Amino acid sequence: MHIVIVNRWPRFHDGQRWDNELTRYEAFFDHQAHRISYVVDGPGALGVLAPREQIAHLVQVEDVNQYSQLLAAVTEVSERVGPVDLLIALSEFTLEIAAQVRQALNIPGHGPDEVAVYRDKARMKQVLQEHGLAVPAFTRCQSLAHTLAFAAETSYPLIVKPVDGAASIGVVRVDDERQLLAALDGVDLARHEVEAFVEGQVYHVDGYTDGTGQVPFQAVSRYLNSCLDFARRQPLGSVLLQASPLRTRIANFSRQCLQALGLRDTAFHLELFVREDGSLVFLEVGARVGGSEVPHLINRVFGVNLYEHWLKNLLGEPAALPDQDGDPSGGWLIIPKPQQLPCRVLEAPSQRTQVASLWRELLPQPGEVLEAGGGYDALQGGRFIFTGSDQAGIERDIRHVIEHYRLEAQPA
Repeated sequence: MHIVIVNRWPRFHDGQRWDNELTRYEAFFDHQAHRISYVVDGPGALGVLAPREQIAHLVQVEDVNQYSQLLAAVTEVSERVGPVDLLIALSEFTLEIAAQVRQALNIPGHGPDEVAVYRDKARMKQVLQEHGLAVPAFTRCQSLAHTLAFAAETSYPLIVKPVDGAASIGVVRVDDERQLLAALDGVDLARHEVEAFVEGQVYHVDGYTDGTGQVPFQAVSRYLNSCLDFARRQPLGSVLLQASPLRTRIANFSRQCLQALGLRDTAFHLELFVREDGSLVFLEVGARVGGSEVPHLINRVFGVNLYEHWLKNLLGEPAALPDQDGDPSGGWLIIPKPQQLPCRVLEAPSQRTQVASLWRELLPQPGEVLEAGGGYDALQGGRFIFTGSDQAGIERDIRHVIEHYRLEAQPA
């Protein structure tokens, strides 16, 4: 089999950064039994650790998320090595581009139509609504007049978001018509949707589906704050739920959503609301491994590397799930960078002596300059992973760090 892996993630070897350490392509794939080629950008080249002599072909481009560049690179690989049987792209920002390349080069796998179901936020809600599953009231921004009419009928507050966005990029809450008009000013309306603001606690479910659409593994967590809060420079955390009727209901709801959307042979990160009356409302789903510390926590707590299970399923060689011992919990926390950037770090005090459940922490070092930009897995103002306690203990420790951790910095 000829497999082409599109990689844009580096791997770190400084003993501090753990980002992308679970994307071990060299361990997941037998590079001698299969022909394995890579298409990478600059950072992605640092994430390919297989011996060079075992790589069928490698092409480096400036940006793997540019269709023309990825198409040219995969075309070169196929001309050098032979037809491509499997084109793998793990980053959410690359899923659509890879689907277009599959279609253009007749490569098996998810094409644009399949990807649209889990990349287009309006499309996914439409499908679930047709299956009788609860979603927020929503509309695609067909025109300004159409959107204003929806807002008048639905009432404020509303959420405006790109239909193909990720990590809350471009997501805006609007509380009146003036704010709605400002949010839509200058944007491509065809790429945006508006949906009703749902009052409720946000939860997320992370796991993977197999070739039949079944869900061999999923873990349910509750956010502390929300991704939208993090975009507003508030801390973002999450805690794994232990056994409860609520966890069972969420897990069942997640399966219903995944089966309605037809997600197969993929990892997933699904978000939903639990309203005050206990009802569940779908928020969105991504056909990829959850971001931030999600995969690292799940691997630590359950012994499940979601990347490994996802990729081996694609090959028809599913990895065995480890036996579960007890009903563990865990959690994670990200502290955003300071408001004023760039800034030079003066002090970032360790929390290891403050909370017993802290497994990992990544702190900026004194003298380091923090710049604007970067996602959940960038350095940020501080990153923490908690394990080894029950759900209540994990949440208590996360809230302790939120309250007591203080990053001191000055304008750079």
